[in-house]
Amino acid sequence: MLNAIKRATIVIIGVLLQFGFAILIRLFFYKYLGIITFFYSIASILIVLGILKESTRLSNDLPWMILILTFPIFGTILLITLGKNYSKNKLLKNIFKHEKEYSKYLVQDEKIKEEIQNKKLDNIQYIINRTNYFVSTNNEITYYDFGEKFYPDLLQELKKAKKFIFMEYFIINKGTMWNGILDILKKKAAQGVDVRILYDDMGSLAMISSNYTKQLAEFGIKCITFNKLSPFKGIFMNNRDHRKMTIIDGKVAFSGGVNLSDEYINVNSRLGVWKDNGIKIVGDAIWNLTVMFLTLWNANINEDEDITKFKYTFENRNKNNGYVVPYGVAPLHKDLIGEDVYINMINSAKSYLYIMTPYLIIDEDMVNALSRAAKRGVDVRIIVPGIPDKKIVYTQTCSFFKVLHDNGVKIYKYTKGFVHSKVFLSDDIRAVVGTINMDYRSLYLHFENGIYMENVDEIKKIVKDFENTFKDSKKLEDEDVKVNFFKGLWQAILRLLAPLF
Repeated sequence: MLNAIKRATIVIIGVLLQFGFAILIRLFFYKYLGIITFFYSIASILIVLGILKESTRLSNDLPWMILILTFPIFGTILLITLGKNYSKNKLLKNIFKHEKEYSKYLVQDEKIKEEIQNKKLDNIQYIINRTNYFVSTNNEITYYDFGEKFYPDLLQELKKAKKFIFMEYFIINKGTMWNGILDILKKKAAQGVDVRILYDDMGSLAMISSNYTKQLAEFGIKCITFNKLSPFKGIFMNNRDHRKMTIIDGKVAFSGGVNLSDEYINVNSRLGVWKDNGIKIVGDAIWNLTVMFLTLWNANINEDEDITKFKYTFENRNKNNGYVVPYGVAPLHKDLIGEDVYINMINSAKSYLYIMTPYLIIDEDMVNALSRAAKRGVDVRIIVPGIPDKKIVYTQTCSFFKVLHDNGVKIYKYTKGFVHSKVFLSDDIRAVVGTINMDYRSLYLHFENGIYMENVDEIKKIVKDFENTFKDSKKLEDEDVKVNFFKGLWQAILRLLAPLF
């Protein structure tokens, strides 16, 4: 909520500056008002044409064009501040550099690649072709349908660490959950285990002190604050590390929607039952996550000359347990990997497609894909929270209900509380579990991670999770998605401002 308020404040200040600048021109340069207005308009049109020329997702860029044409000065400043020109940011350059350098460590097994081609597993083929991450079959997967089931296993595995513990999270918040983890980390660091923590500065704002990295250093724990907030960073302030992962000795890894804060394990949740998920991997797929973590870590401090020392070689115990590929999403990439993987799953669904997401702020490509799937007879269902965490963002979510409902997509509200899970499931055979919300920030702006699975035994547990969650949810009917004129107008305005929330 704090972040949304800050962004809304930026909008209000920007609009006031826009009108203030217009008043000053009229007061002091009224003789040249026509000339100024002419060049003002030409500059705005040229900027918009430039955006239009480079656009690959017009529905994403349309809000920028409208803002610039309506408020040229404010819109242009906002584009420079929050847009996608990453070329001048030192850290992002380093991330690019390390991604390229570390790609040599992500080697695809040729036999598995041939299998995927022969079986025409197009969704996996897309990830292989458009990212550096490899697919593997030698994995044991455990799915957790609630954070409080995930947490005990995380603690148990942390206690087993012998060599290293890597943790990367959007939120760290002091409380029962973090205290239990920190107690173990302190002991492990004292035993000589290489303990590293990477957390996002905005995500953990007002939850831990600004010098928390120094406090952890006193216990021998290495810590980096990702993208530390600064008024001078400009565009990069809007790109957050929303990933969630723990990697232990290269032998076991955890991911999913769970941050390190009490509500995620249903301790002191103010939003009723907090519905989240976790996933554990034991097997070759862990290396993708390890490289992902080390890319951001070494882009910050360049600590490791040879990252292969963190790779564990597994025996081929689970080589027939389906295909698993953890993949990363970054705002640096031309392809919108997070959205494309989701849309590919929608397009390939034959019988059903089930989705859990806390936010539903999507572009026309996603709306059309979901609508087409429903129209061709796929049972498309989306579960969203019954109790929202951010009212403005929830209003944006609700603005998509009618168009989706009218096209045959079934919307469910989780009546027990708040859904934070980010899960896609189709036809009992494919699933994505990870950190990627169905909103503008996850799909366009944040560093994220997902885990794509196909023909993996544990998908049966994900099917059961959806079945149970539908029982605790209310399906929206015609009367539930109707809105009056003024509410519809407010929703439209908020959609226009989606990049800011």
